[in-house]
Amino acid sequence: MTNILEQLEHRREEARQGGGQKRIDAQHAKGKLTARERVELLLDEGSFEEFDMFVAHRCTDFEMENQRPAGDGVVTGWGTINGRIVYVFSQDFTVFGGSLSETHAQKICKIMDMAVQNGAPVIGLNDSGGARIQEGVASLAGYAEVFQRNIMASGVVPQISVIMGPCAGGAVYSPAMTDFIFMVKESSYMFVTGPDVVKTVTNEQVTAEELGGASTHTKKSSVADGAFENDVEALTEVRRLVDYLPLNNREKPPVRPFFDAPDRVEKSLDTLVPQNANSPYDMKELITKVGDEGDFYEIQQDFAKNIITGFIRLEGQTVGVVANQPMVLAGCLDIDSSRKAARFVRFCDAFEIPILTFVDVPGFLPGTSQEYGGVIKHGAKLLFAYGEATVPKVTVITRKAYGGAYDVMASKHLRGDFNYAWPTAEIAVMGAKGAVEILHRSDLGNDAKIADHTKDYETRFANPFVAAEKGFIDEVIQPHSTRKRVARAFASLRNKKLTNPWKKHDNIPL
Repeated sequence: MTNILEQLEHRREEARQGGGQKRIDAQHAKGKLTARERVELLLDEGSFEEFDMFVAHRCTDFEMENQRPAGDGVVTGWGTINGRIVYVFSQDFTVFGGSLSETHAQKICKIMDMAVQNGAPVIGLNDSGGARIQEGVASLAGYAEVFQRNIMASGVVPQISVIMGPCAGGAVYSPAMTDFIFMVKESSYMFVTGPDVVKTVTNEQVTAEELGGASTHTKKSSVADGAFENDVEALTEVRRLVDYLPLNNREKPPVRPFFDAPDRVEKSLDTLVPQNANSPYDMKELITKVGDEGDFYEIQQDFAKNIITGFIRLEGQTVGVVANQPMVLAGCLDIDSSRKAARFVRFCDAFEIPILTFVDVPGFLPGTSQEYGGVIKHGAKLLFAYGEATVPKVTVITRKAYGGAYDVMASKHLRGDFNYAWPTAEIAVMGAKGAVEILHRSDLGNDAKIADHTKDYETRFANPFVAAEKGFIDEVIQPHSTRKRVARAFASLRNKKLTNPWKKHDNIPL
């Protein structure tokens, strides 16, 4: 019996070594952790239960039968993050460059099936050279099996991808279908075709970092939601994100202890909006002053900065925040900000996370590049996302809410539950200058008359009371009481029940 136990421990130790000490040292030399080190950091200490440690590939072409390392280049299993169950797969770059084989894919699929069946998030730590060339179509079939599970799990359990090395070719499509993608600066990249192929086909000279590095995907393409300095920071931030999310679509997000009075008054908010209607201010200040303990987890911080998305807690409960940012493009909606916010709103709705919207929007960004790029359809995505959402929705208009953008930003007409406005709110079809030039075209050139008309328009519409008279604004509130009013609104909506008409699925404008 002792011999058998020793043999088991020996085989386990061999499996833990992956591609061997030399390759582990090479991984460390690049500033990267090994697959197992990443899992240990991500999960609570001692909570990891591994699956399929001894699985090996079945390929016999190209003399592959002579190299059959246990685990086949991916570590899979389950564990806990702050006591809550999650399923994990972590690709091991020390084994065949983390390339995906048929059995490698089967290990990932098994974990994903278990996650859906048991209602818990899936976290994928990607570090792979792509499909294993020696296996040909069997490897491609493995990718497709993983893709199908990503699709079936979407909206059922949260899916998080962390790109911690190369992720190229077919490998990129699995992360692309997950809810959140995080990257590590300088050591991770994603692209469909690499720099060499790009050079051959299009003659473009580009580095891997420029083509698909963390900076590219967080600032330009919006493929990734965040980028971190190193493996340790990335895994720590994933732990923090998981704390905001429910385990699945039938459970509420976790309620955390809080030490911040729900009725806290924040006098500084009374002077947040400047006297000059065209002066910017930082909307993040409002978000952090409303949330518990000033804690705000921002999503896609570096992309489309004219809109802010992320999570706060109110009375210990997760709330998704969408807010126009007057510091960038005056808070205008455009193609990028509409896409960013629409995806975030749909995620919140899928997982029963209430949505808080702060509005200061002068309209949609004008121009040929926007129209040619399809701003109509992209703007409709955000409109559609808010309109279909059945979760509690609370909206606060701080300053401008002009034109169609007023409608789009979680207005009462899109089934907003509580729609508040500050006394500084201006709700109108357009700003005073543009409106007067249309309404009083005959007086153009007469500066005194135009000034009078402008003042008259501002008196009539540069306030929230016309909308309040019609019931489109439920209450005009004092800025300093925003936290209290919003917290009470969400508390009153905790048992909200609203269902959309039966349909197979909707046809959102994509």
